[in-house]
Amino acid sequence: MKYVRLGNTGLRVSKLCLGTMTYGAKAWRDWVLEEKEAMPFYEKALAAGINFFDTADVYSNGVSEEITGAAVRSLVKDREDVVIATKCFNGTVGRTPNRWGLSRKHIMDACDRSLKRLGLDYIDLYQIHRFDPSTPIEETAEALSDLVRAGKVRYIGASSMYAWQFAKYLSTAERHGFVRFVSMQDHYNLIYREEEREMLPLCKAEGIGVIPWSPLARGFLAGNRHRQGGGDTTRSKSDPFAEQMYYDDGDFAVADRNVEIAKKLGVKPMQTALAWVLSNPTVTAPIVGASKLEHLDDALGALEIDLSAEDKAALEEPYKPHRILGHA
Repeated sequence: MKYVRLGNTGLRVSKLCLGTMTYGAKAWRDWVLEEKEAMPFYEKALAAGINFFDTADVYSNGVSEEITGAAVRSLVKDREDVVIATKCFNGTVGRTPNRWGLSRKHIMDACDRSLKRLGLDYIDLYQIHRFDPSTPIEETAEALSDLVRAGKVRYIGASSMYAWQFAKYLSTAERHGFVRFVSMQDHYNLIYREEEREMLPLCKAEGIGVIPWSPLARGFLAGNRHRQGGGDTTRSKSDPFAEQMYYDDGDFAVADRNVEIAKKLGVKPMQTALAWVLSNPTVTAPIVGASKLEHLDDALGALEIDLSAEDKAALEEPYKPHRILGHA
């Protein structure tokens, strides 16, 4: 496994991050794997050298955090050997006025609840899951800083938003002496490359680690989706969010080209798609999901694929600009 620094920090993370939205409660999503089914994925990831795990309070209404914490406590000898990331914004069941968003009240309460579900003393990377236009940036930034200074959180990060919004967070931290964001978890893959316009250049200039979500476009880049909707997998048949994000003719053109290049290289389409994300020097570690153990094998294999300039150009050629996707 390759390890890299998360942005300008001294924290070293594996070049792949295991996303744990897939592990939780089937009552939340049909395709979710419950604890007994999920544990082999944590075991395999750890055995392969993955030390970076990402969850969120909203995933399975907190059950994903519970499973991730149980995996750390049962499978990891030394807590310092893993980097656990979670997120706040949407909250869990019971979206009452103060149980979502980025107010000081919600951030403090959400962090305590996440720590309890994880069964851990601290969170390595605590991220705001989206931008909250109804809360002053100073209030959010100060609350997150206080969590770090209290020892409950080691680093803070953000997720999908406009580059100007993230820039305001960074400048606010600098002006007030608040703890600075060290990472951006944004929506980035072969089908959706709008982050290349402003967010990725901002992160590069500011030394921010980039940990993209959905590097395989929720499985769309595997090449098994249907133009009339859905696909061949359980998830693709029950994932309305994906149908809101993808499924345009241009998206199928990109997926088809990815299948062509994968066939040429003798690898799987998801591997070429992931190798393409990994080839961007601004990307720290894409967040990969796995509902079958072979998915993890495929992701690990993508680390060994060195795409030529010709192959990268061919993969990128069909791309068409998109409306902004993933900020809501």
